[in-house]
Amino acid sequence: MRRWATVLATLALVLAGAAAVPAAAAAAAPQSTTCETGWGSTAKSAPGSMAMTGSLADVRAGRHACYDRMVIDIPGMTTADPALYWVQYVPGFAHPPSQTGIPVEGGAVIEIEFTAPVDDSRYQVELADRLPGLDFSGYQTFRDAKFGGYYDGGTHIGLGVRAKLPFRVLVLPGRLVVDVAHRW
Repeated sequence: MRRWATVLATLALVLAGAAAVPAAAAAAAPQSTTCETGWGSTAKSAPGSMAMTGSLADVRAGRHACYDRMVIDIPGMTTADPALYWVQYVPGFAHPPSQTGIPVEGGAVIEIEFTAPVDDSRYQVELADRLPGLDFSGYQTFRDAKFGGYYDGGTHIGLGVRAKLPFRVLVLPGRLVVDVAHRW
């Protein structure tokens, strides 16, 4: 009788452990992410103010499940009075007045131009420099970012990406956002 009790107890433990394994495996299974890629790769622009009260104070980047994001901080900019912007793929990135080429790493280059001057007291960058504070190690899409200067009311940034991929531009209070998808 004692032997049967031991067998039944052992069997109960084995079955309880087996039942827990699928539940734990299901909890640990990665969840699939549905990524919106209908943004397209054509030029994006929006009317805005040429007489901005804000100026470029910082550029930051972040990684997301479906895209890499560049955030251009322009304190003072509002959604009611945003910076005028043009964002487009270009065959090569250059300083506007001289057309001097600025090499940007990546399979494709997005030029970001917006009507906000650089606040030298907060964001110090020279023509053709990599944008300070950005490290794209581990990013799926972003490869490089260079400063193209400020000319004729527009600040220019060259964003090197892995390939010509869909992107979108968002205007939020105090910032201009460029998201580039990881895939089509």
